[in-house]
Amino acid sequence: METQVTEIAPDIYRLSTYISDADFMFNQFLVDAEEPLLFHCGLRALFPLVSEAVARVTPVENLRWITFGHVEADECGSLNSWLEAAPRAQVAHGAMGCLVSVNDMADRQPRPLEDGEVLDLGGKRVRRLETPHVPHGWDAGLLYEETTGTLLCGDLFTRVGNAPPLTESEIVGPALAAEDVFGATCLTATTAPTMRRLAELRPTTLGLMHGPSYAGDCEQALTDLAAAYEGRFLASCDGHRGR
Repeated sequence: METQVTEIAPDIYRLSTYISDADFMFNQFLVDAEEPLLFHCGLRALFPLVSEAVARVTPVENLRWITFGHVEADECGSLNSWLEAAPRAQVAHGAMGCLVSVNDMADRQPRPLEDGEVLDLGGKRVRRLETPHVPHGWDAGLLYEETTGTLLCGDLFTRVGNAPPLTESEIVGPALAAEDVFGATCLTATTAPTMRRLAELRPTTLGLMHGPSYAGDCEQALTDLAAAYEGRFLASCDGHRGR
């Protein structure tokens, strides 16, 4: 097992570990700037592999920000391992997530981020986008790197299996197939509108946590995913009314 490093946009690196026994990949993203930022910490067991991968780009002790989409083991299980390895690093997470979880979990006080708040990393700018329950998690949110148009979209478009680091191939179908297996996405009245708001950003690259990074028509992919989930939500409402 190894962690591959791929530059998916200027100074944005995908750190990918494929676990064959699970037929599933786990990705983190390193934004290399004056104040380097890591999006997703990864599972505790993967910390040695992922930290070695980070060190291929920048010394681990240079990390300034540790971030993730929502509280879940594969997103923040190794949180305190990173804080120990990077003495000047601070956790940055949504204000709600800090209040209900991260204030207690993190060994150092986190930096709460409001919806739309920007961290200026020096050469890169990342904006926190609150997406409660999309795809899941009360504290869910994503990061948008403004200078490259890269949306680090967490568990959106999750797929099963191995995949190339960067693709323009269709990603909605595999995501819906994985949803049929896992049922991981919350179906609410705000699911599709939240995805459509992400599409309005017109990102040029999507950084998937469980799948290939995507450099095709990102706006259309998000719009199509929103439509598919809207259909599923409406069908669930009709099914409930029919009982």
